[in-house]
Amino acid sequence: MKRIMLTVAYDGTNYHGWQIQKNGETIEGVLNRCLSELLQENIEVIGASRTDSGVHALGNVAVFDTNSRIPAEKFPYALNARLPEDIKVRCAREVAPDFHPRHCESRKTYEYRIYNAPFPMPVKRLYSYFSYTPYDIEKMREAAAYFVGTHDFHSFCSADAQVESTVRQVDEVTIEKKDEEIIIRVTGRGFLYNMVRIMAGTLMEVGRGHRMPENIPEILEAKDRSAAGTTAPACGLTLIKIQYEV
Repeated sequence: MKRIMLTVAYDGTNYHGWQIQKNGETIEGVLNRCLSELLQENIEVIGASRTDSGVHALGNVAVFDTNSRIPAEKFPYALNARLPEDIKVRCAREVAPDFHPRHCESRKTYEYRIYNAPFPMPVKRLYSYFSYTPYDIEKMREAAAYFVGTHDFHSFCSADAQVESTVRQVDEVTIEKKDEEIIIRVTGRGFLYNMVRIMAGTLMEVGRGHRMPENIPEILEAKDRSAAGTTAPACGLTLIKIQYEV
């Protein structure tokens, strides 16, 4: 028995998130089905990030155990021939039998994209949130700086999430304007349910002048979901990469 780690990219538009659901197709479900058919074994992958419905990924990570003699580096070729066009394996390698993608120390990087122009752009609609409102980028950067460090992010967690602790470490938040796109890039050691989307929604409110940058510490201190901004739509969010420290 060996454990294989896959780096998976996907367009989440047509899926009900990563985790298997009763009400529709998911990334995890497709991977399980295609791997089981390929290997003639009952395969159940373990994902590093259980992304929400409509969220995309360039580098999510999943592991599975198999008795197959297929070399790890050959799995992308064998598996991509079976996967749909909107899910592909970018690379694969063998890892230690006890490696768990959610329990090992890692840094995750997400990007939230806002298409900021007078009118929508059809080819951007699936991968960014459209807004014609002007944004003060410098104010958004000032606000974003307050997120860096170890804080209780209870105010930036979906109210129905069940977790032991809402304390998380954010290593970096950058905001960049490229032509008609605003890109919010967040790197941290772990994220709560909807945390990045709520951070993005709150930063957008700062950019529109509805909040001030110095309100962020007050929102963190409140430990109340209603104190933060709206949850930004899923289509703008992409998991860029996961870096492991082992």
